[in-house]
Amino acid sequence: MYESYYGLDSKPFQLTPDPAFFFASKWHKRAMSYLQYGLSQAEGFIVITGDIGTGKTTIANSLLAEIEDDIVAAQIVTPKLSPDELVKMVAAKFDLEVAGLSKADILDVLEHFLYDLSKQGKRALLLVDEAQNLPLETIEELRMLSNFQQFGKPLLQSFLLGQEELQPILRAPNMEQFRQRIVASCHLAPMTEDETQHYIEFRMQHAGWQGHRLLSDKAFSHIYQFTRGVPRKINTLMDRILLYGFLEELEVLTEEAVNAVIDEVKDEMFVPHTPQFEEPEEQQESQGANSANEGAFKPTQKVLTPNGNEIKEVEYYKGMLSELVDALDDAISHKIKLTQYIDKLLKKKYRTYVRLKGDED
Repeated sequence: MYESYYGLDSKPFQLTPDPAFFFASKWHKRAMSYLQYGLSQAEGFIVITGDIGTGKTTIANSLLAEIEDDIVAAQIVTPKLSPDELVKMVAAKFDLEVAGLSKADILDVLEHFLYDLSKQGKRALLLVDEAQNLPLETIEELRMLSNFQQFGKPLLQSFLLGQEELQPILRAPNMEQFRQRIVASCHLAPMTEDETQHYIEFRMQHAGWQGHRLLSDKAFSHIYQFTRGVPRKINTLMDRILLYGFLEELEVLTEEAVNAVIDEVKDEMFVPHTPQFEEPEEQQESQGANSANEGAFKPTQKVLTPNGNEIKEVEYYKGMLSELVDALDDAISHKIKLTQYIDKLLKKKYRTYVRLKGDED
């Protein structure tokens, strides 16, 4: 409806995950790097967690859109599957005929399928979305499926994507064997305010927007405050804001327009109303006096650890952690590139070997 009014080729903020609209924020870029690293290792489990709407499925779809021809991928979205149901679903997702077969027979069919892929120089990849719904015994079944191996390499590799509830499941004492096979894990955090603005601008431009800046600075700020940087919430809100702009014939979307839409959608999104309570004057005066006293007697002396090291302010440690994270990201990126280069050399050498072997025959 509003697409033609704003000169767009498509809807920029649809809820259905679309790899073409993938925006690599800092955390999304890191998660994608872990997935690519896992692919290059061709073994173990990669675990990506994140709150609802942070973009886990979009990352999975983006990965599937970029994988090479030598990887046969299947993706399942899991309800609460039993181990037997999981095995049947995995086989079905790889287009194997399993109707009426027992679990033992299905495993046999699946094993032969994986060996045949290996003979063709290919391997299988399984993406398990909403993995927090899986019972412990079903996750253990996934580990058992990774035991199909040839020449010391697993024939099936699995990536698990789930909400934050997946983390305590994997920390359970009886999941030690599974944890030992996790080669990397990452938790998706919501976007920052700057990333939220870049995300909106990226999707608008990708949908064909060629005009001048559509939203004011304060409009972006209010969008971030309401959505907290969660991509799905941003999509829902922005879709309504553009519709509002079309109906009101607005060329620039100001903070007033954004606030009007936020007021409309609050009830639809079931945003709880925070009750406002006024404190008695005596209590306010007491708290004000306490605050003043705290400011007057704020200690200025250094605080030392038992080993004599000075304890710094929180921001100091945040800065150090941020620098360390960036350094680790760079190291992972370099390792991925090196691994991909070596993988290409090995594939080239293997093709040469097969060709020479064919000439001998």
